[in-house]
Amino acid sequence: MRADGDYLMLLPSPAFRDAGRTRIKQAAWPTQTFRLLLFLQTETLYFFFSSPLCHNPMPLFQRLLLLPYNLLWLPVLPAALFRLYRRARKQPAYLHHIQERLGGYRVRAPGPVIWVHAVSLGETRAAEPLVRALLERYPEHAVVLTHMTPTGRAASEALFGENTRVLRAYLPYDFEPFVVRFLRHFRPAFGIVMETELWPMLLTTCQRRGVPVLLANARLSERSARRYARLPALTRLTLGALTAIGAQSAADAARLAALGAHRVSITGNIKFDVEPSPEMLALGADFRAHRGARPTIFAASTREGEEEAILDAFIHASPSGNPETLLILTPRHSQRFDEVEALIRARGLTVTRRSAIPPAPLPISAQVWLGDSTGEMFAYYMAADVALIGGSWLSFGGQNPIEACAVGTPILLGPHTFNFQRTADEAVETGAARRCDNIEMAMRIAFALLEDPAARAAMSKTGRAFAAANRGATTRTIALLDELGL
Repeated sequence: MRADGDYLMLLPSPAFRDAGRTRIKQAAWPTQTFRLLLFLQTETLYFFFSSPLCHNPMPLFQRLLLLPYNLLWLPVLPAALFRLYRRARKQPAYLHHIQERLGGYRVRAPGPVIWVHAVSLGETRAAEPLVRALLERYPEHAVVLTHMTPTGRAASEALFGENTRVLRAYLPYDFEPFVVRFLRHFRPAFGIVMETELWPMLLTTCQRRGVPVLLANARLSERSARRYARLPALTRLTLGALTAIGAQSAADAARLAALGAHRVSITGNIKFDVEPSPEMLALGADFRAHRGARPTIFAASTREGEEEAILDAFIHASPSGNPETLLILTPRHSQRFDEVEALIRARGLTVTRRSAIPPAPLPISAQVWLGDSTGEMFAYYMAADVALIGGSWLSFGGQNPIEACAVGTPILLGPHTFNFQRTADEAVETGAARRCDNIEMAMRIAFALLEDPAARAAMSKTGRAFAAANRGATTRTIALLDELGL
């Protein structure tokens, strides 16, 4: 028997496990599935018995608390893989790199590693200034960016594709054998998890193996706090595994502390530090030239069920004497581009897609410009006279309004902004945004603002000042890492 900081060699030997994997590959599908589940169950028990002699031993009651959670993954895993298959029907990239979701990786970093987890598109964009600061602060380290969605991975490729020190991978499912394989492969010096990705097995395993983890740009709405409070013991255990937390606001910090978090600091919202690159500024100017002198409304990052109401409101609110008004519409999820185009055409509106952009300005006959691209939100906002923030018209919690403020685009928000409540409330209070009861009201206000350049200019100026006043969270997060001795 020996302890090597990964597992205590009490149960199956490496040779036994390797032989088991070979037999699994050679078996027929039913036998393969059965043996895979048996192998995973063995690995789960392996975690339970090996934990006392790992790097940081886990108390018995904590192991007993995590064991049912870990065993739950045995029936959940086939369903999770089937869900990937279903999602791949609309977005084939979900079938790429499946082995990474099970803890199998081919890519390796040439030197020491810092691990940053950004679950999807929004978190990846928010992580950009932090990743660049880490590369500067730790010149000998590579950064492994992990994601859970293809859109997040694609955004990482677009932002850092030319940088050989930034690697991309999917985070494995939160099943202990997969998590250990991930940590053994990359061996991160420390990890940074963006916003609210709280995976019990991931964080407790990092703690057991002596990998410090910081929860950065942390936010927790009242709605999410109530959900976590339903499992108080597991939530306290998960939050207690974090080395420190950098919260976006005092309200976020208070909710996290009430659930059992410790060493919580207020570092601000890193998304305010995201600024358009010179290439994005040039693309925004191209978009504005492409739309010509036409007054333009931008429906940004819309969610399922919102597009119908936006299109209907646009048709009804459009004044007969101003038919040249252009609507730019970008669905939040790329797999819905074709679906949304069908909704536009079903209403008799003419549509041009961003992917089919002609060299000349859009013709007056094009009423809707469908933004079927990702990573270009700054450019779309720059092309618009006023923006309606998607996700806030139905109960999705709203999308990030900070990018619009940064480039001075007036904002209209719906009633559902709990994902960015503090930011949305402050934007309204300062005058950078206006809150509307419903999409019909928002569209009427949007057309009124198109006729009022002075009001738009005031909102634009206020929005830029609001964004500038809230910058600095990246610097404070790096300072927190210094305080932790990382």
